[in-house]
Amino acid sequence: EKTSFVSVGVIAFFGGALVGSLISSARAKSKYGSIQPTVQFVNRNSTTAKLASLELKTSPDVPLKAHQHEEKMNRKIALRSSVEQENAIPRNLVVVRVPATSANIGPGYDCLGAAVDMWSEVTVERSEKFEIVATGDGAAQMPLDEENYVVVGLKAAFQAANKPVPLLKYTIDSRIPFARGLGSSSAAIVAGIIAGLVLAGHKLPCWGSEALLQIAATIEGHPDNVAPVIYGGIQMGIHDGNRWITERIPTPPGLQMVLFVPNFVGKTSEARGVLGPDVTREEASFNIGRVAYLVNALCQGNLDCLKHACQDKMHQPQRAAKLYPYLYPMIEAAEAAGANACYLSGAGPTVMALTSGAAGDIFTQREKERNDIAVAKAMMESAKSSGIEGKCVVTTISNEGASVVRVEPSFSSTSGGINFKENL
Repeated sequence: EKTSFVSVGVIAFFGGALVGSLISSARAKSKYGSIQPTVQFVNRNSTTAKLASLELKTSPDVPLKAHQHEEKMNRKIALRSSVEQENAIPRNLVVVRVPATSANIGPGYDCLGAAVDMWSEVTVERSEKFEIVATGDGAAQMPLDEENYVVVGLKAAFQAANKPVPLLKYTIDSRIPFARGLGSSSAAIVAGIIAGLVLAGHKLPCWGSEALLQIAATIEGHPDNVAPVIYGGIQMGIHDGNRWITERIPTPPGLQMVLFVPNFVGKTSEARGVLGPDVTREEASFNIGRVAYLVNALCQGNLDCLKHACQDKMHQPQRAAKLYPYLYPMIEAAEAAGANACYLSGAGPTVMALTSGAAGDIFTQREKERNDIAVAKAMMESAKSSGIEGKCVVTTISNEGASVVRVEPSFSSTSGGINFKENL
């Protein structure tokens, strides 16, 4: 008896409901069925014009009395209007910072993911010719034409703004391991979309539509990577039949990530190719229970439950058998060294271990209070026994997602000694 992969996405949301209230229930075929996500945008020009036409009855410098509610609201609307008008000015240069991500987290195939505190930076500026300059991890393997995911994302943003794409220079400083199961492609897509929106001077609707998520997830085909890139933290997402929706899962305090990153790349197409189109009822039942158990463990901060919660039967055994024979020996070694859980990050080849006990950086906290070093050593030894070369990285989940680091002309006003974060 067969069932669809999409069950896990719905159950991820249902798992959240076990510790709270039911957020949403929907049947969605997403990329495995006939439903095609659509993105609808609001014409903000008419709205901004209406806001700008408001006339204040008093000077903004005159303090208002408690009963002047209408005038208070008019001032807020006028301020919002001025901000929207300034944001609508096309920019010449933008720098976007985006995090790595770890998708699936074991059983949450295509619906769970976490932002990882490893960052790439993308600069896009108006130019006299199309050009891509790539440095850092995987620079030699990156396409330097319009197939680059940064360009793909940027084109989607200009399409949403209904504006032509100008000639641009793209400078990519890649610090996310390329094609290693850490969301480098999703980070590039989101960086391109955000850069395009800023350069075009276009603002997307957020509450109730999350248009940025719709564009990114439609390009990627699933939300498990792009959602944490955009919002940070641990995200669970599904398609409700009309649009992509995601919710944040609490990150337990002290949670550490220990990554073993092999020296070879892993192609997502190959990793998906080893998976059959169907799963058995037993496999589906196994993953449904595990993903609900995982969401509950994270919400409750019960890290002792993660070992069993991160187990999987829908993709890890198949990928281990045909692509990554070192996976299960490394999982066993990490857990034996004290890891709370260990799983294949995304489509691989990176293996991710979760540990606890971090209360400060590794130089100030006593080594006996944390076991990330022991877990990293165990993973390296396991890799050596399997004949796999690579490196270990110790980091954490990032609660922050993508951000704009710099813009020219600047968004922020420095008048009166007021500065915004990073002086945008």
